Amino acid sequence: MQTYTPPLRDMKFVLTELHDFSRLTTLEAFSEVDADLAETVLEEGGKFTSEVLLPLNASGDREGCRLENGVVTTPKGFREAYRQFCEAGWSALSAPPEFGGQGLPETIGMMLSEMICATNLSFGLYPGLTGGAMVALRKYGSDELKALYLPKMISGEWSGSMCLTEAHCGTDLGLLRTKAVPQEDGTYRVSGAKIFISAGEHDLSENIIHLVLARLADAPAGIKGISLFLVPKYLPREDGTPGERNGVLCTGIEHKMGIKASATCQLAFDDAKGWLVGAPHKGMQAMFAMMNAERLGVGIQGLGIAEVSYQSAVAYAKERLQGRSLAGAKYPALPADPIVVHPDVRRMLMTMRVNAEGCRALGAWVAMTLDVAEHGADERQRRDAEDFVALMTPVVKALFTDLGFESANLAVQTYGGHGYIADHGVEQLVRDSRIAMIYEGTNGIQALDLVGRKLPPHMGRNLRGLFHPIAAFIAENKENPLLGEMVTGLERAFGALQLATGQIAERGMKDPEEAGAAATDYLRLIGLVSLAYLWARTVAVAVPKSFAAGPDQAFYSGKIASARFFYDRVLPETASLYLKIKAGKASMMALADDAF
Repeated sequence: MQTYTPPLRDMKFVLTELHDFSRLTTLEAFSEVDADLAETVLEEGGKFTSEVLLPLNASGDREGCRLENGVVTTPKGFREAYRQFCEAGWSALSAPPEFGGQGLPETIGMMLSEMICATNLSFGLYPGLTGGAMVALRKYGSDELKALYLPKMISGEWSGSMCLTEAHCGTDLGLLRTKAVPQEDGTYRVSGAKIFISAGEHDLSENIIHLVLARLADAPAGIKGISLFLVPKYLPREDGTPGERNGVLCTGIEHKMGIKASATCQLAFDDAKGWLVGAPHKGMQAMFAMMNAERLGVGIQGLGIAEVSYQSAVAYAKERLQGRSLAGAKYPALPADPIVVHPDVRRMLMTMRVNAEGCRALGAWVAMTLDVAEHGADERQRRDAEDFVALMTPVVKALFTDLGFESANLAVQTYGGHGYIADHGVEQLVRDSRIAMIYEGTNGIQALDLVGRKLPPHMGRNLRGLFHPIAAFIAENKENPLLGEMVTGLERAFGALQLATGQIAERGMKDPEEAGAAATDYLRLIGLVSLAYLWARTVAVAVPKSFAAGPDQAFYSGKIASARFFYDRVLPETASLYLKIKAGKASMMALADDAF
């Protein structure tokens, strides 16, 4: 069965020992927030996710969503869980106080999201899409729209969706055909069809607020002619309650490989009344505000799957008896040893462990920097934070979801035949996690975004927030006996990353296909080096504390063992990644199109 205990001790370590949580408490927006409050919030979030959401995960997968006469019904228990979620204030956790939110750091919100995604990824998509819609509305909506819609969305009474994709265009939104016609009263009539709309129709909230990309009649061709519109399912009355049904209808729900309890909808807009969000023809600007928030959120989905995969596999490996240890019986009183004694099973468990713990450390670093970018008092501080978040957003989205899917597959392999059948629930983790590598921009698109948009601006300025701390850490710790050969390994991998960055910049200016050919390998390379840096810092913190007797001694010793495994078994991949990048595009592009 799916096994999960909220990793609160590791979250506390990441927040207060690896990273400096006081970095946030010095910001005016979080002056009343401290580490104790964060710990309390996460403890309560852990109870809700493990006690309420986890029991619904397998049943929700089996039952799925149903569509009848344009109405989507979510699985049994989801409505009650959503009501509890909203009543407890989880929907308002990191939302702005001026609209009814609690105003806690996004760092805490992302750790809550990890627990939600670990216990019930399908459920998490409903409030997750609302959060993305709120980001765009808060940044680009008029004061009137914000005052009317944000409080209801923050409370969870109303939910949100992002309506981007159409059947004939996925990532290439410049091809979209949905139209918007201006009306004399300042509103618009929106008509068109959208597909793959997560949370586009359901029975959890009393209204659904769709943010829809559409084209005005006078719009220029391509993405420069796209505008963004707010289109509610029900038109609000003067008192703010849902009124007349708008011209939007769910015409189908996708029959999917996974996340079956999440309603993935086909929506038809037929002269639906909408309001412009932002300026005409500037919808992509607002859309990217949503997308960037969602991409970080999708990365956290991968982290949540990695954690629950690891915990489930560990529980099974300790119980499943099979064979004897190659070094001799470890449990002679039993008819066979539990499979946790076998080296190859340990390889899989340790890989899942370092995937989850490493991504948690990196995710918290990015989340803390995002909080600084949003609330920093100093303009230069905010700019530097924005640069770092811009660089790391595609890395978090792609690397975390790749590693989450790898971990889910390793969990199935650990279970063997029992993992392949539905009884234990780990095959659901594989199916659920697979979509995260696709939606909100496939991971290949994330890699192209990294090398094409995030590296070139301002002579590579975005890289400073990552490269400078790594270089400084290496310089400061070359003689540090606590780190042993880790600094040497980090320096070698960082050198490969620097060389690869230079080669991509040089070749990409001459031939964009060279940058495209290197993109996926480069994203993984920069991700692994980032993780290596954080694992080395983890050891620097953990080694002195591992000598002190007490209940935490095993925790710190485990951190050191995990770091060693990462450096021995995972980081060497950076060498092969560099060689692939160095090889260039030649063999990749050699065949003519019709030769495939």
